[in-house]
Amino acid sequence: MKLTTIGTGTAAPHPTRVSAAHLVEAGGVRLLLDCGSGAVHRMAQLGVAWSDITHVALTHFHADHLADLPLLVMGWRWGQRPARSAPVTLYGPPGTGALLERMAAVYGAWLLAPGFPFTVRELGADEIIRLADEVTLRTLPVPHTAESVAYSITEGARRLVYTGDTGESEALGAWAHGCDVLVAECSLPDPMAIREHLTPRQAGALAAQAQARRLVLTHFYPPVEAVDIHGEVAEHFAGPTVLATDGWSIEF
Repeated sequence: MKLTTIGTGTAAPHPTRVSAAHLVEAGGVRLLLDCGSGAVHRMAQLGVAWSDITHVALTHFHADHLADLPLLVMGWRWGQRPARSAPVTLYGPPGTGALLERMAAVYGAWLLAPGFPFTVRELGADEIIRLADEVTLRTLPVPHTAESVAYSITEGARRLVYTGDTGESEALGAWAHGCDVLVAECSLPDPMAIREHLTPRQAGALAAQAQARRLVLTHFYPPVEAVDIHGEVAEHFAGPTVLATDGWSIEF
């Protein structure tokens, strides 16, 4: 399994970070987790094969997690020759289908009828989706917006958990228990803490509860980059911690 952090930023414009997007490769699956603003051109800049993505999964409906989705579909249809013919499945929480219909009303009907098999599927919290022979996808509701979910991707004995945007959640820590890689948001420093996001200390506590083998932090608003993130995480979590940048990757 391989993780590439395409976009490690937020809604705040940043000189080196675009909005949320992460690519997981497992077997023949190339799963894009979120597709925030700037993600499509960042993939091109990084040399990531955006045309070969097989699945997309949205964590919630904020623009910094899905604004580039229409651009990605447009790129598949008109941004390459020959145009894409391989199928794509878009996963998301309940409400994803209605969201895509509203987006199609703005951008055009091509968004839902792009010229290749394009399936939109809403996931329930208890579902286990088989993406390939040994690759599965699951979701868990998390406290951010009404629809927000985290994702778990497994390939054989390997497991990656992506929090999306979340506040503190003991349920998430228990659900992520024993994962090889925990990709967790790390939005704000303690003085700016809000219920809907994690601080470095809260991300460290989450990783400790989950007993994650490795913590990969993402979704940095600029103020959090001014604090000692590693030090604050280490107050709770003793394992290896990475402050991801756009284009960072790991195979495990």
